[in-house]
Amino acid sequence: MSLLYLSDILKKTGLELSKVLLIRHALSDKECKKFYDSGNIKEYTQIQKKQRFPSPKRYEYWITFISNGGNSAVLDKCYQVKSYQEKSTNLVPKKFIDDEWFRKNGICFELEEIDILKHYEKRLVIDWGYSTRSWKQKATNEKEILSIQSKQRVLFSGYESLVLTYGELKEIVEDNLTYADWHLALSSVYAIYLIVDKTDGKQYVGSAYGKGGLLQRWSMYVNTKHGHNKKMRELICDYPERYQNFQFSILQICPKTMTEDQIIEMESLYKKKLLTREFGLNDN
Repeated sequence: MSLLYLSDILKKTGLELSKVLLIRHALSDKECKKFYDSGNIKEYTQIQKKQRFPSPKRYEYWITFISNGGNSAVLDKCYQVKSYQEKSTNLVPKKFIDDEWFRKNGICFELEEIDILKHYEKRLVIDWGYSTRSWKQKATNEKEILSIQSKQRVLFSGYESLVLTYGELKEIVEDNLTYADWHLALSSVYAIYLIVDKTDGKQYVGSAYGKGGLLQRWSMYVNTKHGHNKKMRELICDYPERYQNFQFSILQICPKTMTEDQIIEMESLYKKKLLTREFGLNDN
């Protein structure tokens, strides 16, 4: 007999089990794996068949899991269901929707990621049970907790070799325990950095200075997607998911003894060398 069940943790968070739906994504499904590998598992979760949800208002929260071999599954995210739409939707980008199929069969849920189970994401492993074909189940169904994996600190890889996708940067910025060494290293320096839109190769040169150093500046891209840069903001306005194609790297590390004017002068030199004003994403 198990000593700990998923319901024990959910009750401690204050979630009412009758209002919670559990969803298990199987990576053995090629379509599911494609969305998962591209970082679009939320969009995959949002779009459902209407017949699967005859009472769409029934559940206020969805907790998603990722298959982990056999009957086990790892907790991925917890979402609050804000609303839903049938036949037409603006809740996800059009590229994720087969319009003809959606008008006949589709229902799209507006899911808002919440942090109530953040501590357990990618760590808590449950036994989904033998009914793995039942990919959605009530939270009142008891799920044995197999393990809660510890998170080991990830060592900083070095400034010169640092090349990050937006998703990788987001993970680093939001997890100051696992990436404690990264936070220390990135906040300890000023820098001239490069962002490349991998969609078309256009480049943006920026600089980081001030109390929080490079970490503080890059955190702004995680929070805003565009870092308050004019051309990036316009790009994301036209293509809302474009930020996911941004790649971040460092052109030059600068000591914190340098003045703001010196940093800006160096930034301007790199813009001149790379022609990012004429052909890239810099507007000044």
